[in-house]
Amino acid sequence: MKTGGYRLTRQIWAWAMYDWANSAFVMTVTASFFPAFFKRFWCTGVDASVSTIRLGYGNFAAGLIIALLSPFLGALAGAGKAKKEFLGFFMMIGALMAGALFFVEKGAWIAALSVFMLGRTGFSLANLFYDSLLSDVTDNEYADLVSSLGYSIGYLGCGLLYAVNLVMYARPAWFGIASRATAVRVAFLIVGAWWMVFSIPLLVMVKQRERKHTKKAAEIISEGIVRLKHTFSEILGNRTVLLFLIAYWCYIDGVHTVYMMALDFGLSLNIDEAVLMKALLLVQLVGFPSTLLFGYFAQRAGTKAAILVAVGIYICVALGGSWIMKTAAHFVILACLTGVAQGATQALSRSFFVKIVPREKSSDYFGFYNLIGKFAVVLGPGIVATANLFARSLGYTGETASRLGISTLAVLFISGSIVLAFVPEPPRKT
Repeated sequence: MKTGGYRLTRQIWAWAMYDWANSAFVMTVTASFFPAFFKRFWCTGVDASVSTIRLGYGNFAAGLIIALLSPFLGALAGAGKAKKEFLGFFMMIGALMAGALFFVEKGAWIAALSVFMLGRTGFSLANLFYDSLLSDVTDNEYADLVSSLGYSIGYLGCGLLYAVNLVMYARPAWFGIASRATAVRVAFLIVGAWWMVFSIPLLVMVKQRERKHTKKAAEIISEGIVRLKHTFSEILGNRTVLLFLIAYWCYIDGVHTVYMMALDFGLSLNIDEAVLMKALLLVQLVGFPSTLLFGYFAQRAGTKAAILVAVGIYICVALGGSWIMKTAAHFVILACLTGVAQGATQALSRSFFVKIVPREKSSDYFGFYNLIGKFAVVLGPGIVATANLFARSLGYTGETASRLGISTLAVLFISGSIVLAFVPEPPRKT
């Protein structure tokens, strides 16, 4: 298949299909059913702000674990030339934990949060190696298009599965399921299976450009540590990479926190749960074409300009969503805006980073890219939870406290945009 004169190879399609596979975890588990089920099923009987605080600090802890492991694993993969092997290992952890949520009983919020944290860890660490494989399947000139293709296919795949899960949730009897609660738990099982099955094309068909070698484990670990130190020194000495990582740290913090906490925020405002879940499906439907369109826009206007436009949309979402939103219709409008910007921000950030780092060291550098993204996820939910807790301690209502927490994200988007403005646009050609 050709796109604008560029041939999309079988390897590219196989690589992009992993986004189809793992995005089901993001949509069904992270953004939708888990936060809703956590509040209503695993945290039953407690104040809404308490479950928000628990979820925020749970995401904080998971992000910290991921952030600490990412640079070392990136260096280890770079030394051992084993990107696909690491991806497969962490994919299995994430998929199995998604399925394991089926077995967590009502009220067992600690167990639920622990399993979810392990699943998030597997998802994020597998993504480190998936992102770094972008440089193995395409050249810099077309990285924007290929990266956007992955995210757009991910939106399509997880949107289709999420639609089925929503019908199963709304009409469990159609599927021979006894209750809505059981339907949600079955959805967790389906996500795990979906993730494993659709990861197979990448694991089988994608070829790494680096040739594997047969070093012993101790040698690989030792070399990995050396590469970690060397990559860190290189980043500190590379103004372009360093500034971009600082900018990325700021704005991706807000992006991740929005999709992790949006449904919980809507529930705190007493918006009907069914409406919230349908709005999240709308995010996927809007995200599929808009991510592809942003990829083409980046080809013409520049990757940095396209990222700035997407982050600007998020500034409007954070400010508008925190104080203006009052009805279900408002939430739907904000969901559409989020769908326009979410995939574009992530896809173009990934392709921008591929262009400014050495191709032969992509795993090493993506270890730090993942570190920055996950430290952002440490801060974002932690900031929201802390602002929420502080407002409650001052006597504000749960609704006002939730609005204050979400509004803090605008500062992160604005800060990221300012820093990104000083990052040079990478060259168009390889």
